[in-house]
Amino acid sequence: MRRTLAWFAVILTGLILQSTLFAPPNGFTLAGARPELMYLITIVLAMLEGPASGAIAGFAGGMAEDFLLDFPKGITALTLTLLGYVIGQLRQYIVTPSPLLPVILVATGTAAGLLFNGLVRFLLGQLNVTALYLVRTALLSAAYNALLTPIFYPVIRRAAEASRTRRVSRW
Repeated sequence: MRRTLAWFAVILTGLILQSTLFAPPNGFTLAGARPELMYLITIVLAMLEGPASGAIAGFAGGMAEDFLLDFPKGITALTLTLLGYVIGQLRQYIVTPSPLLPVILVATGTAAGLLFNGLVRFLLGQLNVTALYLVRTALLSAAYNALLTPIFYPVIRRAAEASRTRRVSRW
């Protein structure tokens, strides 16, 4: 229960920041692109907890973003579920202790996820932009998420560690 509440608080905080502080008209943007906090949160949780937790966090965050921010229903949830699972699987094979690893994974995961999301939306007829615009926006959002990773990663890691059950050794 504690773990569920911690993840719920992280996702809700990300959604509130996404819809207020980083909202497109007056929010903080990087050359017109906004950060994708649900992608950042999903990737970090997948890195810390593995593929199952990454997929669950991606689905919950994606559905919440779809419903609360009035996006087409299910596309973001599908994208984030797949992204959380893939990053969680990939993290098992990376054994470097580099502090740049979260930044690199968040940047590449965000770019790949946004391109996949754009492709699915285009195939469903819900996206009317050029491929160049989609790639530019994906790369700028990935760069923005990479810049925000050193700020959000320690907070999410602390929430993940605090929500784990503690083992008790008895004699």
